[in-house]
Amino acid sequence: MSVNKDDVRRIATLARIAEPADRLDALTGELNGILDWVEQLNEVDVDGVEPMTSAAPMKLPMRTDEISDGGKREAVLKNAPRSDDGFFVVPKSVE
Repeated sequence: MSVNKDDVRRIATLARIAEPADRLDALTGELNGILDWVEQLNEVDVDGVEPMTSAAPMKLPMRTDEISDGGKREAVLKNAPRSDDGFFVVPKSVE
């Protein structure tokens, strides 16, 4: 698969990226290089290879699923410009 200047112009428009016309040739080459690399990856035989999350086999640490308030109310409120009775005080936004 490859892209041409019209494809790059359309992709830039869809991504809302303003690219000058003189950059389209360079971007076309870069995108074609990326697509060529992806095609090379598709040639790799991965039959029988199990998905993994890490190169080293390990179990992810589990934590207990407990509901808590965090126990850091005072530390969090210390960062607030204003607080009252344990809550943030913010300017009124709706009359």
